[in-house]
Amino acid sequence: MTAAHEVAKNEKTGNSGAGTDAPALSEQARDDIRHHLHSQTNLRLHQARGPLIVSRGEGIHVFDEQGRKYIEGMSGLWCASLGFSNQRLVEAAARQLRRLPYYHTFNHRVPDVVVQLASRIAAIAPLPEAKVFFASSGSEAIDSMVKMTWYYQAARGKAEKRTIIAHDKGFHGSTVMGSSLSGLPHMHRAFGLPLPGIRHIECPHFYKNGRPGESEAAFVARLMTQLEQLIVAEGAETIAALISEPILGAGGVVVPAAGYFEALQGLLRKHDILLLADEIICGFGRTGNWFGAETMALEPDMMACAKSLSSGYMPISCVIVSGKIYAELEHQSSMLGPFGHGFTYSGHPVAAAVALEALTIYQEMDAPRVVGSKGEYLHAKLAALRTHPLVGEVRGTGLLAGVELIDKASGQAFPAMLGVGAMVEQRTRQHGLIVRNMGDAIALSPPFIISDDEIDMMVDKLTAALDEAAAELAKPA
Repeated sequence: MTAAHEVAKNEKTGNSGAGTDAPALSEQARDDIRHHLHSQTNLRLHQARGPLIVSRGEGIHVFDEQGRKYIEGMSGLWCASLGFSNQRLVEAAARQLRRLPYYHTFNHRVPDVVVQLASRIAAIAPLPEAKVFFASSGSEAIDSMVKMTWYYQAARGKAEKRTIIAHDKGFHGSTVMGSSLSGLPHMHRAFGLPLPGIRHIECPHFYKNGRPGESEAAFVARLMTQLEQLIVAEGAETIAALISEPILGAGGVVVPAAGYFEALQGLLRKHDILLLADEIICGFGRTGNWFGAETMALEPDMMACAKSLSSGYMPISCVIVSGKIYAELEHQSSMLGPFGHGFTYSGHPVAAAVALEALTIYQEMDAPRVVGSKGEYLHAKLAALRTHPLVGEVRGTGLLAGVELIDKASGQAFPAMLGVGAMVEQRTRQHGLIVRNMGDAIALSPPFIISDDEIDMMVDKLTAALDEAAAELAKPA
């Protein structure tokens, strides 16, 4: 069996099979296999291969249990924007743990640091009269945003507006609602999902979904025709909202076609449908603006954020709602009593303190400007890959990039059984770089603190992995 066929086992679920380069499993790895149920992992494959156990982090690097050093080209899961050893964030957590380790936000109560964080977020949010609700994960924020949408629609006498539209290839979390909204088949299979009242529309990726001879403008027009047909078929009076990531991260870092969001927003306004922005990856500087909505010229009614909010150091997320939305929530609550939503850890003071310090650091470093500049450098370096025999498209903005792998000789996608994306991911790890493959797309989302020299090293390691994969694929079967 060739290496190409060996890694193909992973491709059935998009899993990369971390740990395949280890000569033998450590006792800790065996304990992991015995006792730990992993997220987003091929469970049978994991029993044989085990984990990559990460023991510590420093700057943009992480180290495994054998002491091997890796550039973390994904900031973990798009999270660790300030790297893996920022002592200001550590001290912020320690100070808050000593002062007030836990409190809640139910029944008119709130930790002081949560008030400060909400004020700081509202000041930079691109929503008028913004108010902020806190949760612990991006998935919780998505669920909260959907519940608020339904509450809002009921408050204005349109309780029948409940359907939510989402994109194929979008990812919105792993809860029942988040999985339903996600346009990824493995999130639905065997779970009996999606829930009723969820509709998916075509992914706005012109490179992959444009038809032969179709211009980008014609592609957008076709997608708008499809969307309007769906709205008419469902009945606009039943559709509450459309949710979208500004850039579709887990779907392969898909940048929607030029003009797509402008046309989309016009159609939503025409039919009285809310726009919900999933900013969980893009929010707080990742795209070269504070929010991906600004980068992609979106004017959402609500936004869900997480990840970079605390640089991943503590689990915290938020929903930002516009004044228009909040006014209806307040009106409904005045009639029904308490707003019936929230979590034990909504506005956890330690998580809030870390997030507040992270925002302070982002503002001190002018994160949007820094990310914009470093992003230009990253994309200039990645542009050289466009001539590589395995690369069809390089895309992204800021410190967010996707590299689409194709069989350039034929101009076609590779057969899924080859597992080319997993093959490249495995080889990047052997070169000391951690990336993520989504099928045959390779994603990069490095920490904001990455230097130009480190960008050079990251791209060099990716290029070497691509070269090795190309050589492997060229071998006779």
